[in-house]
Amino acid sequence: MAGEFVPGTGGKDCTDRAAWGTKSNLYSYIFKGNADPDKYPDDACDPYIHGTAQIDSLQINTELNGNGNVAVDGEVSSNAGGHVLSNKKNLPFDMPHPNKEGWRLRHVCIEGPEIAVYCRGRVPSDGIIHLPGFWEGLVNMEDISISLTPIGCWQELFVKEVRWGKQVVVQNNAGGPICADYYIVGRRLDDDLIVEYEGKSHEDYPGGNEGYSFNFEHNYVKNLIQETIRNHLDKGT
Repeated sequence: MAGEFVPGTGGKDCTDRAAWGTKSNLYSYIFKGNADPDKYPDDACDPYIHGTAQIDSLQINTELNGNGNVAVDGEVSSNAGGHVLSNKKNLPFDMPHPNKEGWRLRHVCIEGPEIAVYCRGRVPSDGIIHLPGFWEGLVNMEDISISLTPIGCWQELFVKEVRWGKQVVVQNNAGGPICADYYIVGRRLDDDLIVEYEGKSHEDYPGGNEGYSFNFEHNYVKNLIQETIRNHLDKGT
């Protein structure tokens, strides 16, 4: 008879297969089965549960909880809720203390009235510091600060010259060997930061806020994760 269902004659197939079908754009709740494992048929396939999952868009209405990490390829940012720009108390780097059990370690972002980058390290024995290759086209080499710290004993160190914006030449005026650390800060070429401006919120910043990211004043981590899910994953990033 046409349209009659004919059951298969083979054995049960318990293969775990990839999902397929038409994508749904509905934000629906995930169905949860309530079958009792003790009453589950002995001849049935064991049900699969999601240890991992992939989805193009996920909406979190209340909060996202867990003990693991959050990793995304795109930038983590938000443009909703109460937020301020560069509030050091709300931009912490917080982690378990590396050598004190039961303690934590918190750092905050360095603040300053310029957009700058830095590099640091040990001065090579020949006195030639090679600046990062990415500084070319990024840093104003006419506006850099160089600090030298002698190690072990006093040394008459000075910066002889900066070559081609790629090397810093350090010498010991006493003619002895060089053993020192260096710390170099350079102002970026695109530094157009306006430090003080009239306004009631960051939205009043002259020229707009393109290129800047912001943080929440309250519940920073929780709200940041929620907005990341909403604003990035629903775009497929």
